[in-house]
Amino acid sequence: MSDDGKDADKQEEGPRPILELLPPLPPRPKPNIPHLGRLDEFVSPDDDPTGIVYQHSVLCQTFLPYRDPGPDVRTWERSNGFLNLKVAAGDAVDPATGRFVPVGLPFGPKARLVLYHLNAEALRTRSPLIELAASLTKFVRHTLALSNDGRTIATVKDQLTRLAAADFRVVMRAGTAAHVLKGTFVERFELWAPPDGTARDRSPTTVYLSRTYFESLLSRAVPLNESAVWCLSHNAMAMDIYAWLAQRLHRIDPDKGAVLVPWPRLHEQFGSAYARLRKFREVLGPTLAQVSALYPQAKVGLDRCGMTLRHSRPPVAKKRFLLATLE
Repeated sequence: MSDDGKDADKQEEGPRPILELLPPLPPRPKPNIPHLGRLDEFVSPDDDPTGIVYQHSVLCQTFLPYRDPGPDVRTWERSNGFLNLKVAAGDAVDPATGRFVPVGLPFGPKARLVLYHLNAEALRTRSPLIELAASLTKFVRHTLALSNDGRTIATVKDQLTRLAAADFRVVMRAGTAAHVLKGTFVERFELWAPPDGTARDRSPTTVYLSRTYFESLLSRAVPLNESAVWCLSHNAMAMDIYAWLAQRLHRIDPDKGAVLVPWPRLHEQFGSAYARLRKFREVLGPTLAQVSALYPQAKVGLDRCGMTLRHSRPPVAKKRFLLATLE
């Protein structure tokens, strides 16, 4: 395990999670989303959707924090080429007082893992309304395939609350024009109630992705191998590098040869936790080795100039098809 992985795990404990309790959601609506278009990277080996999770292509190029930035940091900004991402921390209701209190920014491996699985379920059902396991323990153990110890459950609950409370803004530039996308990851949700009885085990938990995020996800989802993601789930940087390579390598023109990403650019993209480029270079080498072991098709290499990328097959075989319009 890299130093980054160990540090990320230590930082993930964070404050105790704050539950946001909302009135029950209405019965599942039929989404009315015309002109969904082509989900050109929606794939599954042998037509079986299991074993695949998804990340939004924007979050494969600009990333959430690796570690907890602290309660005083309320915004997080990253850029990569023509993309800019800004995430703003939000508020949640403290059930003990009934008042809104600030919630921190989502961070670390667990936030990514939760979002991967929410994306996968939304795409599998083609609906922004997601019904999770009836208890947090079941969701952690069976859906996320994590240990259901108290610390892990608290961390997952905390990261889900942070994701649900956060707002985002994405700017995609093309020449002198810019396309701005504003919204939230989650529009509304019900979380497992505090441990004051057995009611939490009888009512299904629901998460409703925001319409803005869901519609964007339909055309910009990047498939990831679930087993590989799980193996990297101790290390947020490794997860981000894997997702970045999954969306990047197969798009390189094989006739144009290798693409070089210089060290300063790599540091800007992946080294937010490292002030010094030298320390980042020490960490990136073994981290990339972990990723390469789980993505053996990836034709990548590191040298004194930076990272060399060559056209490679994606980690999940592609299959193209048109999504039917949901009525």
